[in-house]
Amino acid sequence: MPLIEAVQKDQVLLDDIASRRHGGDLSIWWLGQSGFLVQWQDRHLLFDPYLSDSLTVKYATTDKPHVRMTEIAVDTARLEFVDLVTSTHNHTDHLDAETLLPLMAANPEMQLLVPEANRAFAAERLACDPAWLVGMVDGGHYEAAGFAVEGVPAAHEELEIDAEARHKFMGYVARCGEWTIYHSGDTMAYEGMEERLSGLGIDIALLPINGRAPERRVAGNLFGEEAARLAQAIGARVVIPCHYEMFEFNTASPEEFSRECERLGQGSQVLHCGERWSSEELVS
Repeated sequence: MPLIEAVQKDQVLLDDIASRRHGGDLSIWWLGQSGFLVQWQDRHLLFDPYLSDSLTVKYATTDKPHVRMTEIAVDTARLEFVDLVTSTHNHTDHLDAETLLPLMAANPEMQLLVPEANRAFAAERLACDPAWLVGMVDGGHYEAAGFAVEGVPAAHEELEIDAEARHKFMGYVARCGEWTIYHSGDTMAYEGMEERLSGLGIDIALLPINGRAPERRVAGNLFGEEAARLAQAIGARVVIPCHYEMFEFNTASPEEFSRECERLGQGSQVLHCGERWSSEELVS
């Protein structure tokens, strides 16, 4: 099947990013899977980018092929303006050396946030000094480039901790100016999650909707209806779905998500790869 075309890609996407740099609005571009580029006052936070074919190549001759559905939106070597990057956990679509190494080369001053429990693993994968990485724990805070980031646990499919009780799967709450963004990473709902998040004043929630099925033989995530209900429960003004239309064996239609958001009266926006959401849509 032909690849799904990105709404904006390569130079067109870069031109759109550049055109927003000096405005007063928050802009967010979905780059596929769980990757989002956040722009605020000419500073840039990149959540969990996966912009390579590494998994397709790795699993091509196995019984679990990762057949790509959507084309790559941009070469990460061209993202020469990134200040802060996150990895929520160690799965390759969230910690991809083929994406991150060119990004690191293009942005020598950028910082990379990883769960503290995964610091050694990430350093080995990226062949970098472990001390260069910023380790995050539940309730931990880090500030850089105008973004204040807090770590919150994620359950993919369970709340996993290491020997020092540090979470292996994390979500991040990022504050910039008047805006608060929650990127859950890969997660399912867990006891206490709503209470943990509902007091944080979240404006935009970025949540997976691919769900879970044993036959996929991979850890699962929220279903679309669950993502809609979680967004409402934590008071998010708008929820944007992700983690679909990347691999044929592990995807879902956003229709269930959209129907439940409409039923609940929950603000939402379904983006296509390379498409932008702006805070103008909330304040207009």
